[in-house]
Amino acid sequence: MKKLAAALLFAMVSTVTWSQCDSVAKLCQHNMPKDYISDGQNYWALLYNDQVAEFDVTLFGGSTYRICACSGEEDGNLIFSLFDQDKNLLFTNRDYSNAPFWDFVVDSTIDCTLEAQLDLNRRESGCAVILMGFKH
Repeated sequence: MKKLAAALLFAMVSTVTWSQCDSVAKLCQHNMPKDYISDGQNYWALLYNDQVAEFDVTLFGGSTYRICACSGEEDGNLIFSLFDQDKNLLFTNRDYSNAPFWDFVVDSTIDCTLEAQLDLNRRESGCAVILMGFKH
């Protein structure tokens, strides 16, 4: 009986968490113009305090990308950073007042790590959502 109760509790918490992330993703869509096509991936994580979510991404040369970052109903709550395979920082929105999106051109194909963390001055927990698209 205890196993069944634990499984039901886990299922309920998971459903609430992902529905929260789904709501944040829908709000985040306003930063993704129609001339960008989603890369089809879900970059979502539930973060507490100083946790950092990491996502592996491949960026293809000759493409223009947009990264949108959201947590909650207001822009600017989420810090995202892009690193190359050697952990060299390529970009962080922290340098631009936590801008909710950024456009950039990739000259050659590169594997990267995309990190997301909450701005603890604005939010201590929440669902981090990153949307990535490339220009049509």
